[in-house]
Amino acid sequence: MADETQTLTDLGDLAGATGLAVEEAAPVAEPKRDAQGRAYATGKRKGAVARVWIKPGSGNIQVNGRDQQVYFARPVLRMVLGQPFDVTGRQNQFDVYCTVSGGGLSGQAGAVRHGISKALVNYEPELRPLLKSGGFLTRDSRMVERKKYGRRKARRSYQFSKR
Repeated sequence: MADETQTLTDLGDLAGATGLAVEEAAPVAEPKRDAQGRAYATGKRKGAVARVWIKPGSGNIQVNGRDQQVYFARPVLRMVLGQPFDVTGRQNQFDVYCTVSGGGLSGQAGAVRHGISKALVNYEPELRPLLKSGGFLTRDSRMVERKKYGRRKARRSYQFSKR
């Protein structure tokens, strides 16, 4: 038994000498902010692309120059915008200004959420594990499949008539 303990100790010394078992903490990323103290990110979903700027404020969200209540009339879409703030516990701490184009309202809301999440990570890098585990930093890559020639839609064929 004593020989096994001695052997394990020798192996530990060997690993330490070669640097195999030495783990150092990963350096924390630096915040990325512009001269006005804003963090910027681009969010995408389906065909929509959102450019998002966040800065400390009272929780005001503007989309294409309009209030979020006006632009996203459905409560579900407004809930989607607030999810990154809810997960990180930063409700009403940041003002958001974004421009979004392409796609429909659902895709645009998803793009803004993606952009807000990435901008939060740029502003406070220590929030990354929370947002990553919630799936907010992953771009939802599902897009509408293109229409193929000889087909009615992407996969739907024309009606077959035997006679």
